[in-house]
Amino acid sequence: MMNFSDRLKREREKKGWSQAELADKIHVSRQSVSKWETGKNYPNIEIIIDLSDLFGITIDELLRSDEELKEKVIQDSKQLAYPKWKDLFDSIFLLGVFLLVFKIIILALNHFFGTNILILEGLPKVVTNFLPLILMVIGGIGSDQLKNKYI
Repeated sequence: MMNFSDRLKREREKKGWSQAELADKIHVSRQSVSKWETGKNYPNIEIIIDLSDLFGITIDELLRSDEELKEKVIQDSKQLAYPKWKDLFDSIFLLGVFLLVFKIIILALNHFFGTNILILEGLPKVVTNFLPLILMVIGGIGSDQLKNKYI
């Protein structure tokens, strides 16, 4: 079975392209193509898709032959998914922090300046008292779990 670097070189040569011509077609440097063909480096998944389209072969044909490349693509895909979920949990955590600070400011205004500002009147006290904390815990745990999962 042919590995990725050999397959890439063979497909490029079948088209009669130099490394520079292939590099121009996929918008990378000639040095990148050279490193891929010598097995010193691997392209990312977006480039693999472009190469697949350019050569008229399936992504599977490019990936299956090279265990190291397959592993790199799997790791890249995990890293792509990680920031989206981490951003969500970080946002939940920050919302909890914002609500807690907001609540503390209102309590301070009510206590020191005699104002009578009510926080979400009509909701149970448990919700208004613990919602910021619950959001911070959910956001913190979710973010931490993702950090541990994708290392």
